[in-house]
Amino acid sequence: MSERVTYKRLLRQFAAIGPYLREDLCEEGRYRFDCLSVCVSAKPAPDKREFWGWWLVLEQDDHHFRYHYQLGFYDADGVWLDKSVPKKHQAEVERTLNHFYKLLVDRLTVLECHLEPAEQVTNELAVTAA
Repeated sequence: MSERVTYKRLLRQFAAIGPYLREDLCEEGRYRFDCLSVCVSAKPAPDKREFWGWWLVLEQDDHHFRYHYQLGFYDADGVWLDKSVPKKHQAEVERTLNHFYKLLVDRLTVLECHLEPAEQVTNELAVTAA
């Protein structure tokens, strides 16, 4: 096993994945990501638009990482709400989550780290890199 992966190195690696990392919400051992998958309406000003999407929290214990995530609604105030995604948008939200998960797995594999679902993630909700 390689030496411990540093917080700064992980932030750089996670930022390189794409626009998912919310660095201002991260702290050592805990990383937060999200994705605004589907815009509800393009009519409001860009900073007031609402989206369907997901957020994911990654917790680190040395070379082991556990994730849990939630699908939901990003409101005009920039707050994630636990709301059911409408059926017509579910496939796109799940597609973006699975795409991110594959990128995350690839990045952690290069760092010789292991990723698994947290206890609160049921088998039905576990993300795959497929």
